Amino acid sequence: MDPTQRDLFVRLERFYDAVPRDAARGEQHGGLVLFVREGAGWPFYARPRLDATAPPSLADVAAVRERQRELGLPEAFEWVHETTPDLLAVARAAGLNVLEAPLMVLDPAALPDPGTLTDVPVWLLDPDAPGFAVDVAARRAVATVGFTAAGTARGEAGPAARDAAMAGLDTRALDEERARIADGRRLSALAGTPEQGALASGMAMRVGDVAEIAGVATLPAARRRGLGAAVTAVLARELLAAGTDLVFLSAGGEEIARVYLRVGFRRVGTACIAEPTALV
Repeated sequence: MDPTQRDLFVRLERFYDAVPRDAARGEQHGGLVLFVREGAGWPFYARPRLDATAPPSLADVAAVRERQRELGLPEAFEWVHETTPDLLAVARAAGLNVLEAPLMVLDPAALPDPGTLTDVPVWLLDPDAPGFAVDVAARRAVATVGFTAAGTARGEAGPAARDAAMAGLDTRALDEERARIADGRRLSALAGTPEQGALASGMAMRVGDVAEIAGVATLPAARRRGLGAAVTAVLARELLAAGTDLVFLSAGGEEIARVYLRVGFRRVGTACIAEPTALV
């Protein structure tokens, strides 16, 4: 690994370690750290420790899984293969299913104008707008429906499925979203029309000059219209304008990675996401 690549992966590891710490405490288990959220919200995962002197062992994975079950958390692990290559075999030996997701970094010079990707409007969520709460709920509902039918193929689920998935948000969740958008730690975007409402959504998490775009999803009935690419491009342009010089994401597979290639992202490695094999 050349010095430039090494610096890139060091920056990514620092980002991955920093993101959960606003809302979670870190519990050390050998070569792993388990992030445990304080209060309600999306549960976190375990990752390799930044200061570990040895790669995580099978015993470390077993200890974390036992702790996750004790706390009622998903048995989830995330890492970058190029940084912690030994963990892939360990996770599989522990009986975990590992998704090897393309890890991609933005080339700012290759970022297209979002208007060339779709004719559907894309907007950033404004915490001061009257419809902010509805937009946040819509972003989450679109993601729920979109990721339930993963991939890029068109399907039947559309606005009605989104509306059925809409859920009210408590004051704490909305206050957290407002605060993080206001101080630049988060961006959220929607694409849609006045007639159909939100059709695609996405968000970005930012720590200093590094940001990850995540949760990009499109309702199956609205796919193949460039919406996911346009949402990604709008988020990326806003991040660059705010001074972010490293924008990255993890694609759900090779087919999805091709969407991001259109937006100026290139593959630099593999992000691993491990969880227990689903029982049939």
